[in-house]
Amino acid sequence: MKKSFVALLAVVLMAGCASVEPQDETRGWTVDQIYAEARDELNGGNYTRALKLYETLQARFPYGRHAQQALMDQAYTHYKDSEPELAIAAANRFLRLYPAHASADYMYYLKGLVHFNDDTSFLARATGQDISERDPKAARESFNDFRELIARYPQSRYAEDATLKMQHLAAALGGHEMHVARYYMKREAWLAAVNRAQSVVQEYANTGHNEEALAIMEQAYGKLGMTALQADTRRILALNFPQSAYLTQPWEYRGQPWWKFWG
Repeated sequence: MKKSFVALLAVVLMAGCASVEPQDETRGWTVDQIYAEARDELNGGNYTRALKLYETLQARFPYGRHAQQALMDQAYTHYKDSEPELAIAAANRFLRLYPAHASADYMYYLKGLVHFNDDTSFLARATGQDISERDPKAARESFNDFRELIARYPQSRYAEDATLKMQHLAAALGGHEMHVARYYMKREAWLAAVNRAQSVVQEYANTGHNEEALAIMEQAYGKLGMTALQADTRRILALNFPQSAYLTQPWEYRGQPWWKFWG
């Protein structure tokens, strides 16, 4: 009797659980129906539901063009929903699965956009913090993503915008190196300052910082007692910037962000 009661109770509990199990409204939908609904939700800004529908589509219909497009849309939806890590993960998954896809260039471009917007976030703009003074990790990753896009797909319709963004990022990265070089000069870490200033001249030569970088190198070499290198650097400075104020007075720390020197 006791066993029968326990069995009956278990059946009742299971039936109760089944009765509260949420209905899947997409049950029986075609792949076209699910994709169309997901796109509508994405366009309407309902990113959570859009993502759920894209996941459902890929689970039920893992092969074919809809599954491929759903994964691309999933990456874009995460980007729009301010989830950069998930957006990058989805884009990388797409590129691993479909490296020869006709829209692979867009995935590289989207990765660059994710990192680019992550580095120019609202918080940074709201606080007035200059891009060159922040950790350049996102800027470097964005630059590399855009560079890979252009290298792989030079004729891509996204290449022109990627090039423009790379120019902006290069200026920011060069500014960051200058900011760090000034900091090392202030701390009298002469060799570290030379290394940072050299990276500006070698890697970011077209970003408007060469004159000050050379001036820092000249002074730091002097502090290190490397007079030959100091003289060589001064000659390069005079050759490239014959009207430079640094030829008549040495570089000095002013405690300002880089853009105030060149504005």
